[in-house]
Amino acid sequence: MSKPVLYLASASPRRRELLAQIGVPIERIVCEIDETPLINEAPRAYVERLARGKAAAGMAVVQRDARPAGLLLAADTTVALGNTLLGKPADTADACAMLRSLSGQTHHVLTAVAVTDGHRIGVRTSMTEVRFRTLDEATIAAYVATGEPMDKAGSYGAQGRGALLIDTLSGSFSGVVGLPLAETGDLLREFAYPLWA
Repeated sequence: MSKPVLYLASASPRRRELLAQIGVPIERIVCEIDETPLINEAPRAYVERLARGKAAAGMAVVQRDARPAGLLLAADTTVALGNTLLGKPADTADACAMLRSLSGQTHHVLTAVAVTDGHRIGVRTSMTEVRFRTLDEATIAAYVATGEPMDKAGSYGAQGRGALLIDTLSGSFSGVVGLPLAETGDLLREFAYPLWA
């Protein structure tokens, strides 16, 4: 029995890999929303607003293109050092500055997942506590030179060489990578998606 279509409103290869890991085939949808934080917006409110916005924008594309009915999943991840949001770096200098700010500190990685059927949107959020090792300038420069930080919130990838920067992690590893699988599974079950089929 084939599974119903699940659209993914994300270009992230990591999210595609995580969904494949739990046996969920996807069709990618391309959509864009404004990801500018609101003034004084809390990290959790920010990722949840963006996940909902991506889900709504993605479903609008599905309906506009008259694609087969199905569910759509969207997600957003941010790194928060206190109440300061650390998104993707603008350039290598920005990446270095972010890594300096995280050095020896504990921060949080928040990922919100949204699923919609076109009528309602469900959202779940994971928050993981991550503590970085103390990083010297040579380590920061060498890591940034790999190019890995440039498309990652907080300027590091826990699933890659960025793992070398982490001292401890408490929470969802898959959430840090970009899609918390426990929360994703809960949402898909809520929408009657046959995870075990």
